[in-house]
Amino acid sequence: MIESTVFDVRQIVLSNALFGPEDVHRLSLAMAEDSSLFRVLRDAVGELEIRDEQTPASNVRLGCCLYLLGRYQQAVAALKKGDGGALAHFYLGKACVAVEQYEAALESFAAAQTAGYNADECAVARAEALRLKGEPAQALSVLDKLSGAIEQTAEYLYQRGAVVAALKANPEEVVALYERVIQADPYHAGALFGLAVENDRRGNDEEALQLYERCVSRFPPHLGALINLGILYEDREEYEKSVKCYQRVLEAYPDHRRVRLYLKDAQAAGNMVLDDDSARRHDRLAQILATPVSNFELSVRSRNCLQKMGINTLGDLCRCSEQELLASKNFGETSLAEIKDMLASKGLRLGQLLPDEHAETISAEEEEPADLGDQPILSKSVTDISLSVRARKCLARLGINTIGELIRKTGDELLECKNFGVTSLNEVRERLREFGLKLRGE
Repeated sequence: MIESTVFDVRQIVLSNALFGPEDVHRLSLAMAEDSSLFRVLRDAVGELEIRDEQTPASNVRLGCCLYLLGRYQQAVAALKKGDGGALAHFYLGKACVAVEQYEAALESFAAAQTAGYNADECAVARAEALRLKGEPAQALSVLDKLSGAIEQTAEYLYQRGAVVAALKANPEEVVALYERVIQADPYHAGALFGLAVENDRRGNDEEALQLYERCVSRFPPHLGALINLGILYEDREEYEKSVKCYQRVLEAYPDHRRVRLYLKDAQAAGNMVLDDDSARRHDRLAQILATPVSNFELSVRSRNCLQKMGINTLGDLCRCSEQELLASKNFGETSLAEIKDMLASKGLRLGQLLPDEHAETISAEEEEPADLGDQPILSKSVTDISLSVRARKCLARLGINTIGELIRKTGDELLECKNFGVTSLNEVRERLREFGLKLRGE
C-alpha cells in the first residue's frame, strides 16, 4: 500500500494530467499520514524544477507543491508565472499570507473567486489574511456573512476560533472551536497549534508536545509549532530533534534571526551532551590509570623492578618508555613483554602519556604568560570581555575569574564544562583575539 502511495505522489507531481485543489489536499494528507513521503515529494519537486521548459500549467503545479514544502517565496515566484487560473490565484494568495504580504494575498483571493474558485473558501482565506494583517473585526465580519455547509468545515471553524482569540473575547469558546476542528480534521495544523499553545500555557507539557508533533506533521509546516516544539525538545535535552525543527523553519524563512540564534544554542547544547560523554570516558580512563600494578599477576622480577622504579599504577607505566624500563637493572625483554601484555589487556600502552615535543612547547608557553601581552590585561576579570550569559556562567563554574586564568585553559578543557559548547568556545576565542591572546595550545 505504501509503494502505491509513493507512486501516486510522484505521479501527481510529475504527470501532465489535470491538477486541482483535490490533488493538493491528497498530497498534504498523504505526508501527514506517512512522513517519509516528504522526501518523495521533495525529490519529485526537484525533478520538476529542473525540467528544461516550464509551461504556465506546470508552474501552477510546481508552485502548489513548493507551498506544501514550506518554500513560500519560491512558491510565490512560480505561481506568478502560472496560467492565471483559479487554483493559481488561490495558492498565490496562501503563499503571500505565509510571507506576510497580506494586501497581495487579499487581491489574489479576490481574483481566485472571480476565476471560479469556491467563493466560501475564498472568503475564509480572506478572513485569515485580514486577521493576520491586524484587522480581526473585519475578519469576523467576513465570517459572519457565510452560511450553510461552509460553517461546519474545519477551516471555517479554525478561522473563527483564531479570530475570537485575536479579539481576546472568550478563551473557552476558542478552545471549544479548536476541538471541533480536530474532530472534523485530526491533522488541522492551525487548530493543533492553538490547542498546543493552550496546553503549553497551562503547563501540560506532554499534551502540548503531542499536539505540536501532530501539527508539524502536516504540510505546509506551521512556523509557530516548529519553533515551540524546538524549544520543548531543548527543555527535554533532545537537541537533535530541536535542531531539525529550527532547520525546517530556516528552510522556509532563511533570514529568521531569532530561529538562527535558537539553532546555534541547540547545536551548542547538543555538543555539550557529546562533551559530557567525553568527560565520562575521561573519568573511566582516569580510573583505569589509577589501578595499582599490584592488582595484576606479575612475575617476582617484574614486580621488584617496578617497585624500585617507583611505578605503582598503570598510569605510572604509561608515562614510561620501553627504554626507561629496559635501563632498569634485571629488567629484560621477558619482563617487558609481560608488562606490555598487562597494559594491552586494559587498552593501554607504554609511553601513552608521555608528552611529545609539541606538548612540551605548550607547557613552556603555559609557564611563561608574559609573552601573551601586558600583565594588566591578564589580571582583568572575564566579566570585562563581553561574553554571553551562558559562557560567563560556565567560566564561573570552572572557577575562572581572570583573563590570565582563562588563557591557561585549552579548548578541550573548557568544553568539558556542562552547557559550554562549540558556539561558546568560538565566542571566547573571538574575545581573546581582540586582546591578541589565545587559549593554551592554540
